[in-house]
Amino acid sequence: MQKFNNEKKQQPASIDVFHAFLVENAEYAGIEEIPVIKTSKLLPEKVITFSKALKSKEYDAWVLFYEHDVNFVRVWNQPRKYLNILKRFRGVISPDFSLYRRMPLCMQKWSTYQGKALAHWWTENGIEVIPNVRFADERSYDFCFDGIEKNSTVAIGTHGCIKRKEDKAFFIKGLEEMYKRLYPKTIIVYGSAPDDIFQKYKVLGVNIINFKSEYSLTHKKEVG
Repeated sequence: MQKFNNEKKQQPASIDVFHAFLVENAEYAGIEEIPVIKTSKLLPEKVITFSKALKSKEYDAWVLFYEHDVNFVRVWNQPRKYLNILKRFRGVISPDFSLYRRMPLCMQKWSTYQGKALAHWWTENGIEVIPNVRFADERSYDFCFDGIEKNSTVAIGTHGCIKRKEDKAFFIKGLEEMYKRLYPKTIIVYGSAPDDIFQKYKVLGVNIINFKSEYSLTHKKEVG
């Protein structure tokens, strides 16, 4: 009988399985040590999804990632491959890796880390970045806002988050928490931005910049 060998084979030191290079020179925030993002002072006038950006020459647009994770997880798996592509554009809104309420908390934290680690690395490489904010339920509040500058600009996506009554309630609560913690001067909204959710922030002096989702632009009825 062959004896089981539980010793790990030595791997070359150059293999960076966890993409540690992304957070070289990074500062960290919170108990989870989420990378801090340096927020751009610029504001987008045009946006484009990552999937379309790969084949587009509309370089005056900002690239965003409000689409299914399967369409952009490649930027995490092969970050160097897409760096020069993203550099062509005016800027980037940091990746929107999913946070679902039923997702284990450790996975929510990992999704948050991934997006902000990439965002830090992009800024280190000269790309203008605006942080995306993604929250789930109250459990995510302890880390999902970490690493984001206060009194600055943030971006959020509403598509798929405010159509159902239950989802809308969680979104409204998360948005309120985001405002209490970050006091953003500008909120970029990708998707529907109904007054019953955003008007109160306009009254408070927040600059709301709304971009319709690609889905809504190809359908007669705007959906949440």
